[in-house]
Order: sequence, then C-alpha cells, then structure tokens
Amino acid sequence: MDAGADERGREVRARVLSPPLRLFTHSFPDDPALDTAVSRALMLRVAAGELPSTLRLARPGRMLAFSKRDVVAPGYADAVRAARTAGFEPAVRLAGGRAAVFHEDTLELAHARAEHEPRDGIHARFLSTAVLIARAIDGLGADARVGEVPGEYCPGRYSVNAAGARKLAGLGQRVVAGGSHTGAVIVVDGADQVRAALIPVYEALGIDWDPATVGAVADEIATPPGDPWSALRDALADEYARSYELEPSELDAETLELAGRLAGEHKPAVLEA
Repeated sequence: MDAGADERGREVRARVLSPPLRLFTHSFPDDPALDTAVSRALMLRVAAGELPSTLRLARPGRMLAFSKRDVVAPGYADAVRAARTAGFEPAVRLAGGRAAVFHEDTLELAHARAEHEPRDGIHARFLSTAVLIARAIDGLGADARVGEVPGEYCPGRYSVNAAGARKLAGLGQRVVAGGSHTGAVIVVDGADQVRAALIPVYEALGIDWDPATVGAVADEIATPPGDPWSALRDALADEYARSYELEPSELDAETLELAGRLAGEHKPAVLEA
C-alpha cells in the first residue's frame, strides 16, 4: 500500500471512531453580540450534553471584539468610542487575550466539544486547532506557520502567521464544566481594515504593538482564488473532515433562544459620551 493510501485509510478510520461534528455556517453580521452569544450557547449546550460537538465556520460582520481584560482597562470607554468611530460595533468576546477585529473578509471558527476534564486538554486543543488552520492556509499556497509574531496584536503562542512575520489568525479558548470552546478569527483579506481599527483602539487601551505585523491570507498567495473566503472555508472543512464526519446543520430554536438571553452580556457596558 502506498503512503497516500495508508494516510487516507487512517483518516477514514479516525472519522469512524470520532463522533459526528455538526457544522454550522450561520452568522449574524448585524448583531455582533448575538453572533458571539450563539457560539457561547452552542458551547453550553454541548457541555450539558444537549447537543453533540459543533463547529461554526462563519462570515461575521464588522465587530471590535474586546476581551474581559480590555473591559477593566482604564482606557476602555475611549476604546469603545474609537471602535465605533472606525465603523466597528464593539462586543465582549467569548475568549481571548486582547481586542481583535472581525469584518466581512475575516472568517470566524468556533469548535465546541464535550470534555470530561476540559482544563487538562487546553494546550492540546490550542495546538491541534492552530496546526489545522495552518494546514488549510498552507494548502492554498501561503507559508503558514504556528507561533507568535513579535509585536502582533492580541499576542498568543498559538497564533498562525505567514513566514514568521505577519499574523493571519488568532486563537482563544473558553472552558466550562463539561465542555470547551476553541475559537479563531482568520484574516482572509482586508488587513488594512484591521490596522485602521486597531491603531486608535490599542492607543486608547495603552497597548504597544506593531501594525506592520497584521497580515491577510489573500496577500500571501501568489495567485489568490477568485473567492478567497469561500476557498479557505472549504479548506478548513476538508481539514476537519479528516477526523470527523461533518453534518451540515441548522441552528435550532433552543440554541437561538439561549443565545438571545445571553447576548446582553456580550454588549459593552459603556455609553457614548
């Protein structure tokens, strides 16, 4: 048996042994708080055993996602105003270290799974997700690597970068009793929009960083596909399909109802002056 056939055989066996993974592509671009709350609701329902593991690969709207650390920073109110001035609706993110930008040419990934001891697998989940994202991007023709770029926004050891110089994706994780959520925002195109939004926001928060470290997948490919966003979404789905039997699904009423109740917690508690 040749090496390729052997690898395909292992992938088929892995899918048989792994539980199905429900795939959602829904997003709520006009309501960033609700969009965030949907991922949280899926995580909570998976952790409670009400749903099997879920994966979202979605196109978000223009959102400046602040972390809980940002919310308590002295310059948070100014940062929220700067985000809105730049045309990005602020929201409080589900996981992650510092503020990050979502827009129409970014891709949001959210993987919720049941875990008996979720804290035990934090680093393994970070690494496996980062490697998967890098493989998908690399398959499109970019030199994608896992690791922090010095001076990057929302720094993290499991960021995905281009050639060790430009950040393409940031990862975050949240654990609750019985489950975990591993999320990522991947800049497919429009790196300039990320820079323009983050410069005044990070200035308000007092965060030192290098705007030149912002990258985008499309800028790293010699001949980008006609629709880079869809190409990357499909490449990510193919990578997950190596280990899971993907089941395209619709969001159910119970999840949407829970998300609606949680959405208020993801809206910034800061009023315009």
